[in-house]
Amino acid sequence: MAIKPLSDRVVLKALEKDNITDSGIYIPEGTAKEKPYIYEVIAVWPGKKDVEMTIKKGDKVLVGQYSWDDVKYNDEEYKIVGIDYILWVVE
Repeated sequence: MAIKPLSDRVVLKALEKDNITDSGIYIPEGTAKEKPYIYEVIAVWPGKKDVEMTIKKGDKVLVGQYSWDDVKYNDEEYKIVGIDYILWVVE
């Protein structure tokens, strides 16, 4: 079964953040970390007639904070977000 978002929605999966900072400091799992806001695009619907979907599956994107809906599917956690809340594609 494939995931197919409707309208101008995009399905995202969070990219895991490393437990080591750029300066080499290890952050234990139990330590509170800020949530990652960079996600991988899992699925995109063609969009509405007046909205061009320039995002494609596999893109890495930055999303505005609190702009998604959490969904659990086949024991995996995903975010569903409207195309307007994707701020940029990370290259």
